[in-house]
Amino acid sequence: MTAPLETRLREQLATFRHDGVYKTLTYLEGPQGPRARMEGRGEVIILSSNNYLGLCTEPAVIAAGQDALTRYGAGTASVRFICGTFTIHRELEAALAGLVGTSASLSFVSCWNANEALPGTVLTEKDLVLSDQLNHASIIDGIRLAKAITRCQTGVYQHGDLADLDAKLSLARDREVKMVISDGVFSMEGAIANLPGLLEVCRKHRALLVIDDSHATGVLGTTGRGTAEHYGVLGEVDAITSTLGKALGGAAGGFVAGSEALCDYLTQRGRPQLFSNALPCTVAGSALAAVQFLLAHPERVTRLRENTSYFRQGLIELGYQPLPGETPIIPVIIGETADAIRLSEALLDLGVFVTGFGYPVVPQGTARVRCQISAAHSRDDLDEALRAFKNAGRRLGLA
Repeated sequence: MTAPLETRLREQLATFRHDGVYKTLTYLEGPQGPRARMEGRGEVIILSSNNYLGLCTEPAVIAAGQDALTRYGAGTASVRFICGTFTIHRELEAALAGLVGTSASLSFVSCWNANEALPGTVLTEKDLVLSDQLNHASIIDGIRLAKAITRCQTGVYQHGDLADLDAKLSLARDREVKMVISDGVFSMEGAIANLPGLLEVCRKHRALLVIDDSHATGVLGTTGRGTAEHYGVLGEVDAITSTLGKALGGAAGGFVAGSEALCDYLTQRGRPQLFSNALPCTVAGSALAAVQFLLAHPERVTRLRENTSYFRQGLIELGYQPLPGETPIIPVIIGETADAIRLSEALLDLGVFVTGFGYPVVPQGTARVRCQISAAHSRDDLDEALRAFKNAGRRLGLA
C-alpha cells in the first residue's frame, strides 16, 4: 500500500477511536442462538442478531445443509449458465416464489447482489427509479449503479411520504418505466412501510413497486410471508427482494421474486448473476428447509410477536424510550453516539450482546441501541436482559 493512503487510513482510524465510534469485532465460539459463547466473555444473551425465528440452530435446517453438501458438493465452481445449475437451486427458487406470492424467483449470493442487479439490469435511459429516503444502503448503491450504467433518471422521496412520492411521479409522465423501491421494514427504525398506500400511488401512476422484505420475510404476517401478508395484499407487489441470511436460516444469500419474465431477464442479463458463482448448495439446502419449516410451524411467528411485545413493554417500564412499532427490531434511542456505545459496552459486561449505532449509520443526535428479538428467546433470557438494561442504565445515568 502506498504511504499516502496508509497514512490517511491510520489517521482516520485514530479519529474513530478518539470520537468513541470505533467498532470492535467480537468472536463467537459456537452457533448463533438466543445465547452463544463469546471469546473471552463466556455465555452471553444475543440481542443483536437477525435470527428472528431461531432457525440458525434448528436441527432440520442444519441437517438439510449437510445433506446438500454431501449430495451436491461444495459449489458450482463457476457461474450457473456455464457449468450448470443444481436442481436444489430450482427447488429453492420455486419455494421462495410460493412463499412471497409471486410466479418466479431468482437466487443470488446476497440480497445486496439482488438489489444491485434489479434496477441496473432492467431500467434504461427512458426510465425513472425513486427510492425512500431511509432505504437500505444496498438499494442506494444499486440505484447509483443503475444511474451510472443505464443513465436512468433517479430520485429520492421523503421517508414514508406518499404525497411527496405522488408529486414526484406526477412530474415523470415522460418516463417509459417508473420504478419505486422501498424497504418493507426499515432496519434502523423497525417501522413497517405503508404498503397499501404505496400500491395505491404506484397504481395511479402505473409505476412498478419493488419491496425489499429482508427484515419482514419470516417475521410479518400470520405465517411469516412478509409485508404483503401483514397488510393482506399477498401477490399484489410487482417485485420483492429479500435475504436468506436473517429469518430463513441466517446463513447467506438473497433473491428477487416477481414475474417469470422479470426473473428470466435477470438470468439473461443480470451481471451479478452472470459473473458470480451460484449460491453454495449447503445454503440452498438449509434455506429451502427453513422455508418448509416456517410454513409448517407458524407458531414460531406467533412466539416472535409475543416475545417482541413483552420485551418492548419491559423496556418502557424501565424508563427507556424505544421507538414505537410491532416488529422485533426495537431501537432504544440514547442520543449521542458515544453514549450508545458506552451502554452497549456496559450491557456486554453484564452478559448481554447488543450493538450501539450512531452517526453516520443514523442521523446525528439519534444514536441508539438496537435490540433484535428472536422466537428462540425464553422469558428467562428476556428477563435477564431487562435486568441488565436496568443496571447498566442506572450506572450510566441513561434510564
